[in-house]
Amino acid sequence: MGTDTVRTPAAGEAAERRREQRGWYFYDWACSVYSTSVLTVFLGPYLTSVAKSAADADGYVHPLGVPVRAGSFFAYSVSLSVIVAVLLMPLVGAAADRSGRKKPLLAAAAYTGAAATTGMFFLGGERYLLGGVLLVVANAAQSVAMMLYNSYLPQIAPPEERDAVSSRGWAFGYAAGSLMLVVNLALYLGHDTFGVSESMAVRICLASAGLWWGAFTLVPLRRLRDRRTVSREAALPGLRQLAATVRDMRRHPLTLAFLLAYLVYNDGIQTVISQASVYGSEELGLGQSTLIGAVLLVQVLAVAGALAMGRLARTYGAKRTILGSLAAWTLTLGAGYFLPAGAPVWFFVLAAGIGLVLGGSQALSRSLFSHLVPPGKEAEYFSAYEVSDRGMSWLGPLLFGLTYQLTGSYRDAIISLVVFFVVGFALLARVPVRQAIGDAGNPVPEKI
Repeated sequence: MGTDTVRTPAAGEAAERRREQRGWYFYDWACSVYSTSVLTVFLGPYLTSVAKSAADADGYVHPLGVPVRAGSFFAYSVSLSVIVAVLLMPLVGAAADRSGRKKPLLAAAAYTGAAATTGMFFLGGERYLLGGVLLVVANAAQSVAMMLYNSYLPQIAPPEERDAVSSRGWAFGYAAGSLMLVVNLALYLGHDTFGVSESMAVRICLASAGLWWGAFTLVPLRRLRDRRTVSREAALPGLRQLAATVRDMRRHPLTLAFLLAYLVYNDGIQTVISQASVYGSEELGLGQSTLIGAVLLVQVLAVAGALAMGRLARTYGAKRTILGSLAAWTLTLGAGYFLPAGAPVWFFVLAAGIGLVLGGSQALSRSLFSHLVPPGKEAEYFSAYEVSDRGMSWLGPLLFGLTYQLTGSYRDAIISLVVFFVVGFALLARVPVRQAIGDAGNPVPEKI
């Protein structure tokens, strides 16, 4: 009599779940190149130079007849993209939950963003307005796609796996960002060797991020599957839908309490990321190559940091690990205050500290929030989470700017951001996450 191996339904389900998880990781691998190479490194300076070349004698460009200082055009475009995303995310999130068709919506958002990014190849001459339009489209599309992507987490990973799965997703993203940034920097710094102008090199780097984004999005689209739901409720227009989501969240006050804590400390994280290069160049007198090298170091170490903090969460729970990371952020900023000017080595040490806590604090925040979402409302609640991530991060830059304006010191400005980590720590410490998970109707993991 033969001894054929029988594959149990549970084993088949676990194998299918792992297949979906591997596909899910690849969306972070696909889209993170946009955040790193396009938004963080290349597009800001290049679009600003294009706008300045199109400016009048007083330094203004006139999109739709509105006078805008050329040096502010990039910042205004980013702000407009956030407004568009805030209007779209709740609407798309509610539609995704009610129809159960997340994958077609993810595909539409991802390929809209990838196409807009690839189109940045044509930003030559004085086409600043085209650049602004493409930036708004790409950035808003990325926000919508990330909201849908995040909302898959509670569906593809049981509670005990979510910290590790979320951390691997972030690690994949930072690894892709590091890899493409190395390739892009090689082309940019050696453009003469490759026989292309500096402008052409930048345009190739921008377009390559869009092609990468589109190509690797095929992997999650093949492996993720929709969970169909039956609902006749209609999604409301943008801000009305966001208001309806927040009203629904009021029935889960502990979920809202976590979201408030996240809003505060994430504002600090995003401000450190965006203002560290200003601190390095203006206060410490460091060159562009040093600053770009520091960005690359952050990307590389964020891979290790995300994976290491995912392992710590298995032992100590996600909440305690996040609290530890916020303490580490506070110490890192304190050390940054005392960095000597003109010393790249110490700036790289600061970048290493940021990299080691950056990926993990973001990954574990995402997985912890996934436990607090009522079943069937994943995309809707993650739209509010994504709005907190992208649409509310304005207090930090405001505090940074006001502190510098009042004191004339970037050191005082950078240390002022400690308040976000201290207050965020206090707010998160007060959230009884086990009770919050139970109140949301989800099983409580052994370690949380």
